[in-house]
Amino acid sequence: MPIQEYIPLDPPGCALCCYGFERLERVADPVLTHCTACGQPVRRVVHAAAVVSGQAHVLRDDHVARHGFTKYRRTQKGRYEKVAGEGPDTIGSD
Repeated sequence: MPIQEYIPLDPPGCALCCYGFERLERVADPVLTHCTACGQPVRRVVHAAAVVSGQAHVLRDDHVARHGFTKYRRTQKGRYEKVAGEGPDTIGSD
């Protein structure tokens, strides 16, 4: 479940929402429109996805193939060659 951040539309708001607050929500949950403590209108803040450093091993060819994916590398415009995994050796225009 992702953590969503909310900020008030009309500051200052109450002690909960005056600086913004975070809430653990399911993806299917509706977006909050008002602060749960004071009823002040709030909006959700959208952030860029977090990229965890030190996870470069997940892109290695052996790791990709072990988890059932196929990795292709571009050899020329519109042509790709298989590097790892199952599937055709080349794809693209002939």
